[in-house]
Amino acid sequence: MAARAIEVSRLHGPPLTFRGDRRAELRDEVGARVLFPGDDGFREAIRSWNGMAARTPALAVQPASAEDAARVIRFARERDLLVSIRGGGHNIAGTANAPAGVTIDMGLMRSVSVDARRRLARVQPGCVLGEVDAATQAHGLATVLGFVSETGVAGLTLGGGWGYLTRRFGWTVDNLAEVEIVTAEGEILTANRDANADLFWAIRGGSGNFGVVTRFDYRLHDVGPLVTAGLIGWSAEQAEEILGAYKRITASAPPELTLAAVLRLAPPGALRS
Repeated sequence: MAARAIEVSRLHGPPLTFRGDRRAELRDEVGARVLFPGDDGFREAIRSWNGMAARTPALAVQPASAEDAARVIRFARERDLLVSIRGGGHNIAGTANAPAGVTIDMGLMRSVSVDARRRLARVQPGCVLGEVDAATQAHGLATVLGFVSETGVAGLTLGGGWGYLTRRFGWTVDNLAEVEIVTAEGEILTANRDANADLFWAIRGGSGNFGVVTRFDYRLHDVGPLVTAGLIGWSAEQAEEILGAYKRITASAPPELTLAAVLRLAPPGALRS
């Protein structure tokens, strides 16, 4: 039986068709792992926590290095293909999977290294927050990340990033020291406050379409490993009283204390007795 042809959306004009019998050739040309619908690992490579943005690309590509990512970008650029980037898979913005396009899944790039002396963490874009915290807390250090351990570092950082340590140390991007990034031309650059400073300014909160970040370097601070934290739930009937107290406390609280007020549906067992 002949392998099914794959149609990939382009930025302009009709889709580009890849014949199924060219799979091996395509993988060699792209220089990274290529997954088609029905292949083992395809669903995992495009999985998104944000079910409201559950789109299906035509194929997924999994680079294992910045060089791989650059080859993928050049391949897509030469053919005017529609490309999206999947980092940790949280995808709150809904941009990780372009319909019938090419998803570049960074899931194979998932290492964290910590330089405790220089207080820097070098993080690859497929990591989630919990993996970074686990590595840095081994040294009693932390950077500013989000609230949920399964959130991807890439999307959080490129969107600005805030979390439990924001009042004390600023936003995630305030603690970003440097990135390695692949541009739309397929060039690998280093960007920081001195090198490619305009690009570094743009990605710190500018979200997508400035390139594919293949490495994040974060500044670290003395935090933990023992912290005081917890959750208290009250009935909605007490909202006025509790929010009033929240306003008074946060107005004078020291930067070491972070408070977050959330109004949501919850089971009776979550309420304070």
